Amino acid sequence: MLKLTTALAAGAGAAVLVLGAASPALAKACINKAGQGTNTTEDGAKFQAYEAILQATDWGMWASWMATSQKIGVAPGYAVTRVRFKCQKGAGLGSTCIGQATLCK
Repeated sequence: MLKLTTALAAGAGAAVLVLGAASPALAKACINKAGQGTNTTEDGAKFQAYEAILQATDWGMWASWMATSQKIGVAPGYAVTRVRFKCQKGAGLGSTCIGQATLCK
């Protein structure tokens, strides 16, 4: 259940809408990201696409991921869901994949 609060911005007289979560479990911040990768192999292209997703989300988390697991579906400090890829054979360089994932902090 969400709690709705209205406040006036100081000096501007404009109404500001603030939404607060009634439960901490509902307060997760989730984002959907996509990335593209190209490599000589399909697995390599998926890796590159997932790397692009992590870089677009949080450079520090990506650096931690590179230093630790380097596994698709893992993102240090985030819960990762709905990881999916659409891959095609490249026009000369193996495969190109577009990946998508939802990351929640």
